[in-house]
Amino acid sequence: MSITPWINPDIAALTPYEPGRPIEEVARELGLDPATICKLASNENPLGVSPLALRAMRRKLPELFRYPEGYAYNLRQKLAAHYLVQPNQLILGAGSNELIEFIGHAFLGKGRSLVVSAYAFVVYKLIAQMFGSRVIEVPADRKLGHRLEAMAEAIMPDTRVIIICNPNNPTGTMVRQAEIKRFVRRIPEDVLVVFDEAYAELCLGRMPDTLEILRKHENCLMLRSFSKAYGLAGLRIGYGIGSAPVISALEKVRQPFNTNRLAQEAGCAALDDKGFIRRSRHCIRQGRAYLEETCRKLDLKFIRSYANFMLIKVGDGAKVTAELTRRGVIVRPMAPYRLPEYIRISFGTPRENEKLALALAEIIR
Repeated sequence: MSITPWINPDIAALTPYEPGRPIEEVARELGLDPATICKLASNENPLGVSPLALRAMRRKLPELFRYPEGYAYNLRQKLAAHYLVQPNQLILGAGSNELIEFIGHAFLGKGRSLVVSAYAFVVYKLIAQMFGSRVIEVPADRKLGHRLEAMAEAIMPDTRVIIICNPNNPTGTMVRQAEIKRFVRRIPEDVLVVFDEAYAELCLGRMPDTLEILRKHENCLMLRSFSKAYGLAGLRIGYGIGSAPVISALEKVRQPFNTNRLAQEAGCAALDDKGFIRRSRHCIRQGRAYLEETCRKLDLKFIRSYANFMLIKVGDGAKVTAELTRRGVIVRPMAPYRLPEYIRISFGTPRENEKLALALAEIIR
């Protein structure tokens, strides 16, 4: 007799999320030198790790035999001062992904629904399915962005959570302050509005002031991450800001020691590294301009992005991805998002962007 029939049916039906392929895996598979491979698949910071964070981690290495502080007191205090909120309005997670799972534990379940935009981060739907919740997916606009008015209209009596990814992954589109204000006023108080802002610090447009909205609406939650802007993706550290009652609910499902000692120290230091953020945003802005011009030369359509990546329409996304990989350039095919004609490319260093452009031109022509 097998144990597998007893797997939770909601879990058994899931298709696991597939992240960007690691450099080491591609190198082993294709027999390439890892040093020659450009990974432009996971929206990582092209400049690497925040120098201040790196120094802080080195100082703490001898203390790794100790468990971390479960409440992450120092990082929580630093974030509270940074955003002018109370410590009990903050929750820490192993990346903002873990916080999305906390939302599922606390607010989703059978007989409840989640509202999301088409082409938003696919993990939202996976989490809803994990908890047996219904997903209400609202069609995107012609630029593949969120239609907030339509999302508000899609709310049903069983809806408990609605998520806005801004700037949106994988499309790079964003919604503005005025749109968000109008939208939030239409949302019932018993629906949690989540603003997933993992790319906020690197945003190439003017980010909405979500904190202003949080102060007026108890049912709103903002998620941020140290992974992208500060180059700490390998440490898994993120945070949420919301009203004390919402944060209290999320804290009930947070496991002890969910964020490690190095991640907490690195986060504290990274918040002070404003110079690194400026350099990172400059590098990304240059990368966007370069790849947009590359697309124009190759007569390829693209979606104007406000984050550190962009969608390019190449015809057969899976085939082009495979061809680029063989040339040592890792990108993301968008078939899992029902955009099989597109690939998503993270902006890299000038050298990486040039290698991508040359390989793409070779394939397209």
